[in-house]
Amino acid sequence: MKRLLAVGLLPVIVGGLLAGAGTASAGVPAHYTGQKLDWHPCAAEELVTLPPGTDIGGLECATFRTPRDWDRADERQDLTIAVSRLKSTGPSTASVLTNPGGPGGPGRWFPVTFRGQEKLREHQDVIGIDVRGTGKSTNVTCRGAADLIRQLDPRDRDPRNLNQILANAEHVARSCQSAGGELRPLITTHQTIRDFDLLRTLLGREKINWVGYSGGTWLGAHYAQQFPQRTGRFVLDSSTEFTTDWQKTFDRQPVGFERRWRQDFLPWMARYDAKYHFGTNGEEVRQTYERVRYALSRNPMDGNGPMELDTAIIYMLYKKATFPALAELLVKVRDAMENPQAKAEAKAAVEAAGDHPDAQDATFWNTLCGEGRFTGTRESLIRASQRNLDRGLLLAGGGTLNASVCLFWDKEPRPLPKMDGKGAPPVLIVHSEHDPATAIEGARKAHAGFANSRMLTVTGEGDHGLYADGNPKVDEIVDAYLVDGVVPVDQSVPGMPLPVP
Repeated sequence: MKRLLAVGLLPVIVGGLLAGAGTASAGVPAHYTGQKLDWHPCAAEELVTLPPGTDIGGLECATFRTPRDWDRADERQDLTIAVSRLKSTGPSTASVLTNPGGPGGPGRWFPVTFRGQEKLREHQDVIGIDVRGTGKSTNVTCRGAADLIRQLDPRDRDPRNLNQILANAEHVARSCQSAGGELRPLITTHQTIRDFDLLRTLLGREKINWVGYSGGTWLGAHYAQQFPQRTGRFVLDSSTEFTTDWQKTFDRQPVGFERRWRQDFLPWMARYDAKYHFGTNGEEVRQTYERVRYALSRNPMDGNGPMELDTAIIYMLYKKATFPALAELLVKVRDAMENPQAKAEAKAAVEAAGDHPDAQDATFWNTLCGEGRFTGTRESLIRASQRNLDRGLLLAGGGTLNASVCLFWDKEPRPLPKMDGKGAPPVLIVHSEHDPATAIEGARKAHAGFANSRMLTVTGEGDHGLYADGNPKVDEIVDAYLVDGVVPVDQSVPGMPLPVP
């Protein structure tokens, strides 16, 4: 990948990350810190959510045991954590732990996405982790119930429909809590970052580096706050508002998705109307989508209605590289509404875009609902969703109701720690202006509230996940920080152009 010189860098050097004695955290039983990681070449069946055709050559796998409950680490009740390693191409001076987000996204496969980061890989081992609850680590489950929250359309304001949406959310909460058993309250950030610190010990590092995306920024920031002396160079890419609670963080999503949809995707699709025949300007494209969505609400494709379509759209807005696929999906669904013979292909495309493993869903909900307060009532959530719709936040605004699972969590959540960054070394927040899933307003609030953090803003860009994704200026600045310890000042760099279909 071509690299450009970074500008505006301060010569602040973060302390070294050399292996050596004294890496173990005090108070951790020796039968955990004395484990050896049995690295071996990963087999495909050891990796979850592996994208088709992914090259896993050179990726090594291992597992380790961690206390089931870190507050009772001496009870010798264990969980298994599945990890991976892409070894450095030169002398290894550090380990960079990675996380793809979620919370709950399996990350054991994730190091292969850094294969082309030559500067990083020359010096550091890239580590992947299936966090507790998901992937090939010890799993938690909701018995598939989480799919219920993606089925009913909150734009249908019939009181019976709204009440059923809330009833579905309550059922998901009860299913996750009963199915999770004794493990359920132990799927939290508090527990997970201690698994990371044990892994740091087993890797033989005094400090670790970090590249976490989306929900992985929450984990990275919490680790830096809790273990500042073990924190090396931490990159928080596409950041949550980690200085507040999960509810406030996710309340920002309707604005983020609608902005990405209206300002980035719809005008882009209109630009290629000669190919898609969906509208010659953004508003025409949106109106065509609204007509297709309404037709789908009246005549679902074998159970796949407007919510399944909206879910597919939401996930395909994360990356501009999927804009052509999203446009083609909308064309397929439109054609399926007009031609029943096209339904099978459109149905398969919608279902593929919104698929989630049960363990990932369960880890997500147990984390969100198990830490920090969730405020509100049935009535206030219905009013909030209506306000979003009234503001024109149509794509995800009504989803406030569908995401109300935590309202019905009947166990006391673990209090969140104060997140102010005091005592932690500099962390680097990387964020795009039109990020749909983690709106930039939240990232700016986190930056302002977390002492000594720095922020790299990517302008004219809306991708969720920026480092190691093709922007040479972003990679140059992040690599200088991760590898050389050069901490940047707050600055902006331009994004990459939208694709040509």
